[in-house]
Amino acid sequence: MSKVNANLKKRCIGAIAVILVFGFGIDILRLFYFQVLKSDEYRVKAEAQQLSDTLITADRGVIYDASMNVLAESAAAWLVYINPSEIEDDAQADFIAKGLAEIFGDIKPETIAKKISNRKYSYVKIKDKVAYNKKSKVSAFIKENKLHEIIGIDPDTKRYYPFGNFASTVIGMTNSDNNGRAGLELKYNDTLTGVPGRIITARDANSRLMKSNYETKYDAEQGTSLVLTIDKSIQYYLEKGLSQAVKDNDALSAYGIVMDVNTGAILGMATMPDYNLNEPSVLTNPDILAELEKITDEDEYDVAYNNAVFLSWRNKAISDTYEPGSVFKLFTAAAGIEEGVVNLNTTYNCVGAIQVADNRIRCHKHEGHGTQDLTKGLMNSCNPFFITVGQNLGTERFYKYFEAFGFTKKTNIDLPAEAQPVADVTYHSKENMGISQLSSSAFGQTFQVSAIQMITAVSAIANGGKLMKPHVVAKKLDQAGNTVYETIPQVQRQVISESTSEKVLSMMEKVVSDGTGRNAYIPGYRVAGKTGTSEKLTVDGEYIASFVGCAPADDPQIAVLIIIDEPQSAVHGGGAIAAPVAGAVIEQTLEYMNVEPVYTPEELSKLNAVTPDVSGLTVGGAKTTLEKQNFTARIVGNGDKVISQYPVSGQSIPMNGVVVLYTETDNTETSSSVPNLLGLSISEANQRAVNSGYNIRISGASLDSEVISYRQSVEEGTEASLGSTITVYFKTTTGVQDD
Repeated sequence: MSKVNANLKKRCIGAIAVILVFGFGIDILRLFYFQVLKSDEYRVKAEAQQLSDTLITADRGVIYDASMNVLAESAAAWLVYINPSEIEDDAQADFIAKGLAEIFGDIKPETIAKKISNRKYSYVKIKDKVAYNKKSKVSAFIKENKLHEIIGIDPDTKRYYPFGNFASTVIGMTNSDNNGRAGLELKYNDTLTGVPGRIITARDANSRLMKSNYETKYDAEQGTSLVLTIDKSIQYYLEKGLSQAVKDNDALSAYGIVMDVNTGAILGMATMPDYNLNEPSVLTNPDILAELEKITDEDEYDVAYNNAVFLSWRNKAISDTYEPGSVFKLFTAAAGIEEGVVNLNTTYNCVGAIQVADNRIRCHKHEGHGTQDLTKGLMNSCNPFFITVGQNLGTERFYKYFEAFGFTKKTNIDLPAEAQPVADVTYHSKENMGISQLSSSAFGQTFQVSAIQMITAVSAIANGGKLMKPHVVAKKLDQAGNTVYETIPQVQRQVISESTSEKVLSMMEKVVSDGTGRNAYIPGYRVAGKTGTSEKLTVDGEYIASFVGCAPADDPQIAVLIIIDEPQSAVHGGGAIAAPVAGAVIEQTLEYMNVEPVYTPEELSKLNAVTPDVSGLTVGGAKTTLEKQNFTARIVGNGDKVISQYPVSGQSIPMNGVVVLYTETDNTETSSSVPNLLGLSISEANQRAVNSGYNIRISGASLDSEVISYRQSVEEGTEASLGSTITVYFKTTTGVQDD
């Protein structure tokens, strides 16, 4: 071989070596790039092709009331999905779309067909939150048509509210992704949300799920549960009273709060009208629906409808502010007594108006109240008197208590969307509080507060002067039911002394027994309170009527605030329309709490008596016995002797009530139609009830000679057993004006 050929051979070998090294080098670099630098990314892609990873939705924590009644819970539900890659052809796709649409009822076949039109996908969600009955139909559809490889069902959860509208603006609800959207569901979303589980299943070469022995399951963990301070029974009393108030007064809304004055715990909180938590986007209020029907433009209608829905979710007791009116005189009085500006013996001569700078501010009694002491001034809700107290305090001291009672800051209650006080917007700052602003503020005008601020401040007067932090969550429970957190009542500060607290409470009690709050009077229970009526700053010619009270006055346990927004009734004052609602709520709550009534001799003489036992007596003897105790006898049957009686012996019924005497064994369940007992005095209502064979239980301002009945517990025309008791509610419009 020549030297030239040898060199050529060497060059060829070298070139081949370079090519090989370069080629393998590139491959090595690519392997390094894919296996080292991009390893995580491609590992995930590989696992996605080889494994199916399905999330199991975790149950949210349960929400209980104070007695462990379930108010919100996660119920079992299912998610239906389709694997489009397994669909044979368009005909099968159409068949599946129509079948599922028919089962669900709220999805169109075209919608499903569009979702599964791309056959490259192996997982397309069709519907979540599927109830058991629909899930069973889907399972049958799969089995009947052998669609196991195409249609799948995974476990899911659905938030369920057993009592529908109950406490809706407090509890709130979740969205389709199981996240809190309003109320406690939103505020405690992170707490209530659990840890999702996973089902990991191997796929074969055709991306089909393999058998269950290739499956790994990680169970979901339920979220932490909440136990509320809300009591189901007290909440019911409050909601019932507010709902009736809206109806009776044709009001825009009514809202209220019941609070434990010693701990700050919220026992009840409601806004009426409310909404159904299970169908939060469905409007049911006929007045709102009637207004919406007037809108012809489709887009405008949708906007108006959505706005109405969002408004129905609003917790007005937390998020709205209002002009407190005469209720605020409580705090002016407390500040004046604490600072020594006034005492219970201080007098003032009201001539019907007072001059403040360039304005002449009138008292609601235009002819004036004359000379009155501080208690009488509060009982009469005299504006000039409290303007004078405010002026004597001066801006510095007045603002000191305005701030101390919590009116310049949020209460930081554990609910979302609490209204934020803003200086010189919702209230007058100290720097800009001149004589006019001071004077108007002293009797509750020209500024706004929230309901939660108001009841928290009143509770401070009731409990000896301590401003408590309000709360609605009592404790948190883990999945096993163990307590992992408990709320400790928090005293924010001492606002007034116990001595001042006792003095203001004594005045508040007189407001209810003999003043503008007499419609909240409850025989046997000492109620302290104050009425309020204010003209709205935001809407001309509309009013806010309110009443706040606490009981028992000698040892307050609860405070109740009732607010009626824009009442359209002829009489719109707080004493006339809010006080009766508060009185009924207080009475029912105290009875529920087993607080024994203590009657005065005067109350006992006008209230109930105990029925004697006349069973076994002749009809004549029984009538004589009953008449001696001022009862009326009503005879049922033609027998000579009394076989049984109703009410039975020892039962408490009103003075001059009726006892039904049965004289035949086969005639002891006689019933009749309940009469109309409205618009009557106590004696008239009692007589009409007795004449019809019924007894009445008197509730409301029942010792006032000028009261009129305005509601009865059993509606006119209802069939009821003779001798049964109907609660009749009374109120007065005399001497209750405060605006």
